[in-house]
Amino acid sequence: MNGRAVAEGGSPDPRTPGAGATAPPPITEIETYGVERIPAHDRTARPLDLFRVSFGGANTFATCVLGAFPILFGLSFWQGLGATVAGLLVGALILAPLALFGPLNGTNNAVSSSAHLGVHGRVVGSFLSLLTAIAFFSISVWSSGDALVGGAARLVGLPANGFSHAAAYAVFAALVLIVCVYGFRFMLFVNKIAVAAASLLFVLGVFAFAGDFDASYPGTFASTADPLFLPSFIGAALIVLSNPVSFGAFLGDWSRYIPAATPRHRVMGAAFLAQAATILPFGFGLVTASIIAAKAAPYLDPAAPNYVGGLLAVSPGWYFLPVCLIALIGGMSTGTTSLYGTGLDLSSVFPRFSRVQATVLIGALSIVFIFLGRFALNLTQSISTFATLIITCTAPWMVIMTLGYLTRRGWYDPEALQVFNRRQRGGRYWFTHGWNWRGVAAWAVSAAPAIAFTNIPGQFVGPLGGLAGGVDISLPLGLGTAAVLYLLLLAVFPEPRAVFGPRGPRLVRAADTPVPPIIGPGGTGAEHPARV
Repeated sequence: MNGRAVAEGGSPDPRTPGAGATAPPPITEIETYGVERIPAHDRTARPLDLFRVSFGGANTFATCVLGAFPILFGLSFWQGLGATVAGLLVGALILAPLALFGPLNGTNNAVSSSAHLGVHGRVVGSFLSLLTAIAFFSISVWSSGDALVGGAARLVGLPANGFSHAAAYAVFAALVLIVCVYGFRFMLFVNKIAVAAASLLFVLGVFAFAGDFDASYPGTFASTADPLFLPSFIGAALIVLSNPVSFGAFLGDWSRYIPAATPRHRVMGAAFLAQAATILPFGFGLVTASIIAAKAAPYLDPAAPNYVGGLLAVSPGWYFLPVCLIALIGGMSTGTTSLYGTGLDLSSVFPRFSRVQATVLIGALSIVFIFLGRFALNLTQSISTFATLIITCTAPWMVIMTLGYLTRRGWYDPEALQVFNRRQRGGRYWFTHGWNWRGVAAWAVSAAPAIAFTNIPGQFVGPLGGLAGGVDISLPLGLGTAAVLYLLLLAVFPEPRAVFGPRGPRLVRAADTPVPPIIGPGGTGAEHPARV
């Protein structure tokens, strides 16, 4: 234990490795923690666990579906590979700093965003978390359910009709909900299995498709000078990039169980490498989509693509069972990592709900969207549109969080972050009636034009999407605007000196503005900042 903390009557320093650590609870014990700060003695996770959950949540059949989009957009195999690698690396670099907030503050990233958007403005992060959860939970259920039904149809003759698909979706969604209700430990257990099992099954695909794969697949563009090539390349890269960016609002859900003393480069490295490793499922989707396009082109008709059906059509008979296992194991992993965090966060936004109740509610709403998207809407456009919204809305928020971390020198007051959750008022992050208009304005002004300039050919085009010659500039516009505007607002309208801690601000200046004490239910009128 930290002697000074004990002498002062405080708790052990959470930045002391192993301070007061206890054995983790059984995986079958329902998690009771919400978004309150995780005590040091319960922080038993490691960066490797963060890697497993992050990689397990993306090493799935749903990612294979996203990996097929470059071919669907008309790119050749090598052009698609270039778009995939570019999207993955850029997305992983944007994502990695978001892993630091969990160990530092012991809570999820939406709550941590209170420091930069205000204790009420943190609902922006909650909204982004909800949007992401519904989108990727739906993608996992759609893709996994279709693969299970298609594989069962080929293996045992199960009728592949609307009823069988609906039944598969319902059963699969229920299984995901059960894991999420049990909580983090059970989810970590599922992902430990999923990482190894799904990776092995993807490697088996090398043997299944080696004879059919042709790296010289030309795509539909006769030349890169084709006016539609660059928009298609960028659109494909953005679809890939949406996968790592989609984890931005969730990383704190898992990294909050990592001890605060863990070196930051290890935490960021785990988050980055987890996304870089998803070249495996993305590559699987890219390779198999090129085979489908060459041998069973109707399955990739842009008007009504059916990647799962095409995959089963070109797979050897012995690979049907592995495809079903990938769908089941990987889909469970994606679904749980998407749904768990949003249930966790919603329970703090609406305190009448427990974590379990909020998880069930979000799961039920997602299931409604799943059935609407599958049976009443265009599935491909649903996936593409939601992925686009995730990028354009979440990426500026992530930039604000990262720059805020830099300007604060990684210093936060964990007690003040919890003001909203405890229904209190005041504290370092109260700003203007609970809103830090600097961060909120920078996010809104960056996200809105980014959506307007989005241009994904044949999928989603914003009202200003044609002004850049057909090129999708939504991501660089959103990222650049957020970075410049946020720093400009901090410079012109400095934040209170109290939010920066004892070392003061970095890159920006501070104002000598008084900070109101924390008052309200459970409030003491005092703050207890954590030093980094």
